[in-house]
Amino acid sequence: MPQPILDRSAPAGAATRALRLFTEGDELYAAMLAAIGKARHSVKLESYIFADDEIGRKFAAALSARAGAGVQVLVHIDAAGSLFWGSHRLHKNMTRAGVRVRWFHRWSWRHPSRYNRRNHRKLLVVDGRIGFLGGFNLHRENSRVIYGERRWRDTHVEVRGQLAHNLQILFDALWRGRRRPTPMLRARDGTLITNRAHYGRRALRDLYALRIATARQRVWLSTPYFVPDRRTQRALCSAAQRGVDVRVLVPRKTDVRVVQWAARAAYAGLLDAGVKIYKYQPRMLHAKTLVVDGLWGSVGTANVDYRSFFLNYELILTARNRHFVAKLETQFQDDLAQSEAVHPARWAQRSWLGRVLELIGWLGRRWL
Repeated sequence: MPQPILDRSAPAGAATRALRLFTEGDELYAAMLAAIGKARHSVKLESYIFADDEIGRKFAAALSARAGAGVQVLVHIDAAGSLFWGSHRLHKNMTRAGVRVRWFHRWSWRHPSRYNRRNHRKLLVVDGRIGFLGGFNLHRENSRVIYGERRWRDTHVEVRGQLAHNLQILFDALWRGRRRPTPMLRARDGTLITNRAHYGRRALRDLYALRIATARQRVWLSTPYFVPDRRTQRALCSAAQRGVDVRVLVPRKTDVRVVQWAARAAYAGLLDAGVKIYKYQPRMLHAKTLVVDGLWGSVGTANVDYRSFFLNYELILTARNRHFVAKLETQFQDDLAQSEAVHPARWAQRSWLGRVLELIGWLGRRWL
């Protein structure tokens, strides 16, 4: 049985120049496009959604230009994630320019169950020296310039040095179809953790449960899709009952209503135990972050739900740096100021229809 993953990345106070946080899509996309434009040897990109829209076409043009200049350009797109967002035209245009495009787990009548396991990772690594990972997909919904004030609220991080090199190792392993697990790669500035392959499917769930179980002061969690399994629920409840400030931030607005129904099925027990749940009001919250005691934090692609913990290919960065974690906490507090608390007494009085919808969502929680 695999041992719990212990993050032994750099201690508090270590240099943070290798970590740069992004919470606005336009700034992130500008940084990513600039890095692509300076590529000399290789550009490697994974995305769950690569849309054929203003953002996707910008990236397609930049990737095509580097491929035309003789740079190796590899693009790995999830077939289900981009099913209604991408297009074969965009794919063909990049391929003609010399970009190598691969679709992850296309539908196959021979292996239908494989289609259910998605590559939910979002990463870019350029020349093995600068990388990006987090929750942002490549689509217009993340752009304030294009989508306006309704843009999605998300979090991404730029990494450099050994972390970027490690990010390239993880990309290459999946690109080459290697099924042997590489559950974690450590560097001075942080640790990259993936749940790829059968051995590592529970790696992220076990890591989160361990961090929550050892928290002493606070656990602040942001996730757009909150359908916690029993172990995660127990860890959150136990932390709250021993006096830890446990706060869970979820979106009021969602793009997948049935997931919201399933999430609400877990609220009653959590609220009774003292877990504080907040609904982010202004727009769609898509950020996936966790901070513990102001000493440890994570950013990545994994939601706190069954799909991310047990089915999808996910990727997170964890760090023990106080400065980096402080930025995550500051952003969490900013989001909290724009959120509304779920009050236990009011929640207990919810309608019978709401309870029925919760049951429907909970019954399908493993497939959402």
